[in-house]
Amino acid sequence: MTTNPSEPSGLTPVPSARSDERSLLDVLRVAIIMLDERGTIRLWSPMARELLGWPDRDAVGRRLTDMLAPGHTPATVARIHATLRNRRHWRGRLPLRHRDGHIIQLEGRAALLLDAGGTPFILANLVETTRMTGIEQDLAAFDALFTASPLGIGVFDTEQRLVRVNEALARMHDATPAELLGKTLLDILPAPMAQKVYAVQGDVLRSGHSVTDLITPAPDGVRAHSLSFGRLTDRDGRTVGVSSTVTDITERREALDRIERARQRLAMLDDIGSSLGDLLDVRLIAGSLAQLLVPRFADYAAVELLAPVAHGGELPTAEQLPDTPVLQLGTAAKQHSTHTDTALEAGERITFEPGSPFSTVLRTGNPLLIGSPDELGAQSAKVRAAMDLGIHSMLILPLRARGTVLGLIILTRAGRRSAFDREDQALAMEVAGRAGISMDNARLYARERESALTLQRSLLPQNVPQPPGVSVSHRYVPGSVGTEVGGDWFDVIPLAGGRVAFVVGDVMGHGLRAAATMGRLRTAVRTLAGLELAPAELLRRVDDLSEDLAQAPDDQLWATCLYAVYDPASRACVLAKAGHLPPVLVTRDDATGLWSADALDLPSGAPLGVGGVPFEERRITVPEDSTLVLYTDGLIETRGESITAGLERLCALLAARGTPGAPLEEMCDRIIEGLSPAAGPGGGAPGPSDDIALLAARLSGLPEGNSAEWIFAPEPHAPRKARRAVRRALLDWNLEPLVDTTVLLVSELVTNSLRYAHGPVEVRMVRGTSLLVEVSDRLPDPPHERTASLLEEGGRGLHLVARQSRRWGTRQAARGKTVWFELLLP
Repeated sequence: MTTNPSEPSGLTPVPSARSDERSLLDVLRVAIIMLDERGTIRLWSPMARELLGWPDRDAVGRRLTDMLAPGHTPATVARIHATLRNRRHWRGRLPLRHRDGHIIQLEGRAALLLDAGGTPFILANLVETTRMTGIEQDLAAFDALFTASPLGIGVFDTEQRLVRVNEALARMHDATPAELLGKTLLDILPAPMAQKVYAVQGDVLRSGHSVTDLITPAPDGVRAHSLSFGRLTDRDGRTVGVSSTVTDITERREALDRIERARQRLAMLDDIGSSLGDLLDVRLIAGSLAQLLVPRFADYAAVELLAPVAHGGELPTAEQLPDTPVLQLGTAAKQHSTHTDTALEAGERITFEPGSPFSTVLRTGNPLLIGSPDELGAQSAKVRAAMDLGIHSMLILPLRARGTVLGLIILTRAGRRSAFDREDQALAMEVAGRAGISMDNARLYARERESALTLQRSLLPQNVPQPPGVSVSHRYVPGSVGTEVGGDWFDVIPLAGGRVAFVVGDVMGHGLRAAATMGRLRTAVRTLAGLELAPAELLRRVDDLSEDLAQAPDDQLWATCLYAVYDPASRACVLAKAGHLPPVLVTRDDATGLWSADALDLPSGAPLGVGGVPFEERRITVPEDSTLVLYTDGLIETRGESITAGLERLCALLAARGTPGAPLEEMCDRIIEGLSPAAGPGGGAPGPSDDIALLAARLSGLPEGNSAEWIFAPEPHAPRKARRAVRRALLDWNLEPLVDTTVLLVSELVTNSLRYAHGPVEVRMVRGTSLLVEVSDRLPDPPHERTASLLEEGGRGLHLVARQSRRWGTRQAARGKTVWFELLLP
């Protein structure tokens, strides 16, 4: 049989709907060849021409053996013919030579056929093996995916009917693949979610947007599945169906749940650690801990501390623990009722029954997990209240620190909440461990703070003198809990002749070291004050002693200080400060009757311990009934605000109506209440972040006629005039028993001044709690007491003063010096 390709075959080709449509045959490129019985090519298809490069005119009429690859003999074709004669078909590989010379491996299928006249011919299909192999591998992989993959895989047609399904997907639905074929998701999935998933699948089919990891319950209602849908299209982009993969994510979800639970537990531990870390009061720690655990971890919580721990005392021994009462300091409840008030009464003192679970945990230090309130033993009022709350699970945990039990944490769950398990117990023990350390730190801090406060208060004045013409009130307020005791101090020092020194200071630093340094500094100031030094000179000498007053050789003493000396006789006040805040003077305008409060402008001076900076002083005359207010920075300093704003608030408060004329005790209370921060959360410790030392002195003059002054010219009769003036004044004051002694001592001092100073001599007497006599001259050098021989007529003046007076001394002034002595009033 022969066929001329130029002749019509009698077959009319069917026009394609689209000239650019492609199919799988375009990928495989199947060539059709027809051979006669002798192996001569009679039909050469266009795909054969495309594969081998031989045009029809060169291929038709040529023997196929001419195209065999080198090394293949005509015997190869003979074997193919033999197979066709015997079996009527052949299949195998056939390497043919391309027209340009390279070899193409072809997969062949041939069949021996007969035409209508009985003439045999061979019809062969040839496919390029490289493309065939790729498609076979793809099909094998697709089959393997269906059979070996643990994922459930299904293929749906455009009607959303299942057309192919693997065993894994069938097992997920407890069916066989045959039972699922032809069904839609509406037929397969449970009704509540079938419509939703079916709609999602339809959207994927229409839009082409894939959906991944759609979480749905499994048909059994226990497990969980993750669904993914993707639209299937052919090589021309036509939609042919939807693929579906189903993954059992039950274990993954459980693992994620465990991870989330662990994350929440770690977050709770972190929150508890950060919340309790800055607290140094056992009551605040107990209350905060209970609030942090409810409702996050438990429905009800109680934190109970041994009474000695709550009060900062010594810890009981192991033998004493079961009998030691506890205080219920911290409580929290998810909802409050009369039952919670009974079971969780804040501040309640509790003594546990011997052998009870609570007593056992206190004694052994081991936690206890209770599944029912019935296990709590005796039906006390608290147990009955707990049962009325519906409690079904309880954890009793020891609060431990350094091997000692400090108290208990009692956690309970009620209602539908799941009971505590061993994991909950392990987490709760971690919480209890951290809380126990915080409790012990707070207990030790409270003891050290109390020791520092005791030292601080013991070093401050126990009794403040009230000299004539002066009224004094004071306050010392330690910083709030959480801050260490500072080195703030104040002092009131009586000086000769009714004069008085006011001191306020602040040692930089906190704790026992600052308190001890403050005590040494206060002692130094009091000692130097007895020398009748001017304020600026006193501060200079204290500054010179700063290295000796430091706690250790390597320490640096830094302190601020304000020193003021007031003389009621003259109403003169001399002030100097070393880096301290200025005092406030409250005065009244006699003309208007209005009060004003102003910070005194004093030379600043450097803090004590800086060195190298001179100190200056200021002298003012104080109006009658004025009030001088001295303080430390804790009174007016507020974080985030300038010190000037705090000083302005103090001045405004002191000038406010009702404050200036109020009794000093009431004035001090108003100042502390108006300026110190409010109490902490829950009415806790007072709010000042630093210590406060406050000293208020109401300054008046001595009563009229209680002082006398004279100035005597440098002449020989000056001692006699001085004796006469002093005698007259003493008699006017009804102090006749002191006349002889006073006249003798004044005569000696005036004589010495005339002999050495060669200038006017001032004599001043003040009657107060004692009799003060001062003799001043222009000679700056102080006199020195010496022992005169029996043959000397002079040199006994100061010796007499020292023997006859209660006390005596000298002081230097801007112009000369003053020798003074005191005599006790009869």
